[in-house]
Amino acid sequence: MDILKDKKILLVDDEPEIRQMVEMFLRKEGFYRIYSAPDGESALSICRLEKPDIAILDVMLPDLDGFAVLTRIRQFSQLPVLFLSARGEDEDRLLGLGLGADDYLVKPFLPRELILRLLAILKRVYAPVVSESLPCFQLGGWVVDLELAMVTRDREEIPLTPKERGLLVKLYENQGRIVTTDALCQSVWGDDAYSYENTLMVHIRRIREKIERDPSKPKHLLTVRGLGYKLQVKE
Repeated sequence: MDILKDKKILLVDDEPEIRQMVEMFLRKEGFYRIYSAPDGESALSICRLEKPDIAILDVMLPDLDGFAVLTRIRQFSQLPVLFLSARGEDEDRLLGLGLGADDYLVKPFLPRELILRLLAILKRVYAPVVSESLPCFQLGGWVVDLELAMVTRDREEIPLTPKERGLLVKLYENQGRIVTTDALCQSVWGDDAYSYENTLMVHIRRIREKIERDPSKPKHLLTVRGLGYKLQVKE
């Protein structure tokens, strides 16, 4: 766990009290490389200059909203992002997750819950994994390299997010067989898997956009209604 405490954390919120409170709890947990920003433009500058390992990003900012900030971050970085928001509507949550955020926490929140969610993301993304190298395989004209977290098609390289790669690893390990929704959520979100079924659907859609010729009529990543999903490597 100590290796995770060395990670750079970017905290973006326009409310000084929240920034101070969250930073205090982060330091109490042993994190010490903490950067803070009161608005979107400052956050983008810090991302480019300091290259943080994770961002805690408020949705309501005085210049750009958090969704716009994440969209611009994704143009040059795949760092994990945890959204904070006073807006708890499903549409906002799904929008944030659909843009590639790792989690979405609604204000007001318990500081301990924020720390636990942050640690869960850091463990998923950065904890050392002792395993053999991940496979590289073909899906039609696409090449999926799970080791590099990259899909290549027509000489175009399309990166996979950590969660997309994790889902594909689980599906590839069980290629041709049904993987239940619960099993997929457990493989990526761990013990909190029960609350991530809608989030899983968002990530499945994004994966299909990267590996399917027609995502609305998938040939490789198939839905098995009422059960889960199946990766069909051979057409």
